[in-house]
Amino acid sequence: MPKTITTTPLTRRNAAVLSLAATAAVVASPAVAQSQPQLRWRMVTSYPKSLDTLDGGCRMLAKIVSDLTDGRFDIQVFAAGEVVPALAVLDAVQNGTVEMGHTASYYYVGKEPSLAFDTCLPFGLNARQQNAWMTHGGGAALMQELFAPYNIKVFPAGNTGAQMAGWFRKEIATVEDLRGLKFRTGGLVGQILTKLGVVPQQIAAGDIYPALERGTIDAAEWVGPHDDERLGLQKVARYYYAPGWAEGSAQVSLYVGQSRFDGLPPAYKSAVEQASAAVNTWMLGKYDNDNPAALRRLVASGAQIRLYSREVLTAAFDASEQLYAELSAKDPKFKKIFDAWNAYRREESLWFRVNELQFDSYMAFRLGRPG
Repeated sequence: MPKTITTTPLTRRNAAVLSLAATAAVVASPAVAQSQPQLRWRMVTSYPKSLDTLDGGCRMLAKIVSDLTDGRFDIQVFAAGEVVPALAVLDAVQNGTVEMGHTASYYYVGKEPSLAFDTCLPFGLNARQQNAWMTHGGGAALMQELFAPYNIKVFPAGNTGAQMAGWFRKEIATVEDLRGLKFRTGGLVGQILTKLGVVPQQIAAGDIYPALERGTIDAAEWVGPHDDERLGLQKVARYYYAPGWAEGSAQVSLYVGQSRFDGLPPAYKSAVEQASAAVNTWMLGKYDNDNPAALRRLVASGAQIRLYSREVLTAAFDASEQLYAELSAKDPKFKKIFDAWNAYRREESLWFRVNELQFDSYMAFRLGRPG
């Protein structure tokens, strides 16, 4: 039984005031909610539904936005190919075909090479460094300036962490072993590998397995153990190489049509920003959690882990730096971003070399010992 409380006249008056306030709040709350528009937007992505981390991150983003707006801002997520092809997300958002898209910006370096900075550059930043550059190092402002001509507002909305170097049908011991290799990859990596005699191919995730199976390509990189296992790449190639020098991390991004975003109420803008930031953290955590077990399963099923030789890594690094110099010499926009990014890369490398790398190396040594 609830306890009976006897109130004084003053207390009764206070109770009446509180009752009126509560009633006003109840009346005002729906009025405030109803003052916000009911929106239904479409988000297209570059990923098949089978990739539960990339595709799942997009659906999580949509749910967070809905939750934060009491269901009034509804975002429908469409996997690659359901509305537009996997590698046509930028065009779809720029042209207003859809309001939003989720993709990796380095897919579009054919439009301009600077777009790679929004995802990653070979021998670039790791996931923590990329996040630091974007949130505190000036990267976000540079990326927004870059995307302004495309009428796109861009938000970091996920990261894979360091990726594997890829699946190969044959072992790669020397640079000579790379010559003539038809290799699926993305971003500026193809231009770098071309300098080493590789024939690069950029194809969507869902097309990698059949291309390897038919022999259309000889090797392919996608993300890492969890996603690669889901694509079944271990069934059509044997040698799994590390380290992923091409992608020390890979940021994926939410694109919103700039004019569409500008027209949103402040609360909806905030919801999009908060949802993107939440997915950015969630996705990296999920990959870090899922990759170890997936790697064990891949090895158990016959995958053979190989490490690139110092010769191959050095040749790839030198080719990367050569490409960056060439692009900087002919593209002022690239040079502006690269100079800022490169200075940040060097500064972050110094700090990680002094402390983070030492800790990680020691822990790998100790935990890798029997007992």
